[in-house]
Amino acid sequence: METLQLTREWDKTFPQSERTKHRKVTFRNRYGITLAADLYEPATAEGPFAAIAVGGPFGAVKEQASGLYAQTLAERGFLALAFDPSHTGESGGEPRYVASPDLCTEDFSAAVDYLSTLPGVDPERIGIVGICGWGGFAVNAAANDPRIKATVAATMYDISRCTANGYFDAADNADARYELRRRLCAQRTEDYRNGSCARAGGVADPLPEDAPQFVKDYYDYYKTPRGYHPRSLNSNEGWNTTSALAFLNAPLLAYSDEIRSAVLLVHGEKAHSRYFSEDTFRRLKGGNKELLIVSGANHTDLYDNPDAIPFDRIEAFFAAYLK
Repeated sequence: METLQLTREWDKTFPQSERTKHRKVTFRNRYGITLAADLYEPATAEGPFAAIAVGGPFGAVKEQASGLYAQTLAERGFLALAFDPSHTGESGGEPRYVASPDLCTEDFSAAVDYLSTLPGVDPERIGIVGICGWGGFAVNAAANDPRIKATVAATMYDISRCTANGYFDAADNADARYELRRRLCAQRTEDYRNGSCARAGGVADPLPEDAPQFVKDYYDYYKTPRGYHPRSLNSNEGWNTTSALAFLNAPLLAYSDEIRSAVLLVHGEKAHSRYFSEDTFRRLKGGNKELLIVSGANHTDLYDNPDAIPFDRIEAFFAAYLK
């Protein structure tokens, strides 16, 4: 396994809870990349625990929203793991800041590998939570990995759809995709020539006056003390520009209608991204699928707003399906 340099001090965007125990751990995915994670356990309860792996948002790190979800779930009696995806944060993988649908889906299954073999975890009671773009990867992982018994996708994006079609499918045509591929492949040539990868840029800073409200919401999270983190791609220079190529050519959720395990989709009423959850829910089959719309909430409210994130419902969902 790669030797990772892990930060030992508490550097999260949320306060540490006295009701949980926390430690840094590492595990390896199927491609040999070592992932860094924060493991949260209930402070007083004893196992075997139902366990939950948490990832996202896309371009965030485990010190942000995924860590908050994991710590809160540990307060509620679950063992929870928040991880940095491959090539990002404290996890390994070269080059840095690159992603693909397959790799992101694999990282969830690698977390299940780790949890399934961890002492104190019941391997038959493992669930996952994906936030924002990782909501889409979570649904994709649920379709591919029957070990996942329950899945929550919060404020989900389908990154492949958004990349290929633009927001609200406004650029869903072959000419637009061809032009995007042409530009991205030209950038590949430049990256190879230069020996380094151009970055796409994180959340816009300074914020344009005519920025859409959802971009302002992203800025309010990633670029202010509320959610800024120095290792977060969205807080800084973003993904490698050419990462988008993988999402153009490999649609997510193709087999979401074959998921047999339980799925809960949670989305804000006022979120610009709400259509992703609504369209995904229409594809899901079976009586163990739910769509929960949170009244008045926008997209980023479900990152860290305790008044918006329906943790009671999420806890009840996992309690029902990880029993």
